[in-house]
Amino acid sequence: MFPASVVPIRMLFDRLLVQPEVDSSERRSAEGLVIPVTAQGPKRLAWAVVVAKGEHVRQVAIGDRVLFDPEERAEVDVAGADYVLLRERDVHGVSQQTEHDDSTGLYL
Repeated sequence: MFPASVVPIRMLFDRLLVQPEVDSSERRSAEGLVIPVTAQGPKRLAWAVVVAKGEHVRQVAIGDRVLFDPEERAEVDVAGADYVLLRERDVHGVSQQTEHDDSTGLYL
């Protein structure tokens, strides 16, 4: 994987180059139950990190963690690493970093 500043490709227009996060074959529920990959229900969205963006991308920055549909993607191999090409409109959301102040969130 290349750092975001040295990816050997320049994206055009509203295109994004993202590196998908590795999805484990098994997941755990909140209660601790193991859910095998064969028991997956409807399609799930996937997370990826933006490593390059085109000049017309307005809402997403390099380094952002984005949510996208893995069924609608174009994969590309750049210098031995696998990436996904997306349009900005194919991104469903951007992860927001929140500060933890260790409060309970209760207002009394």
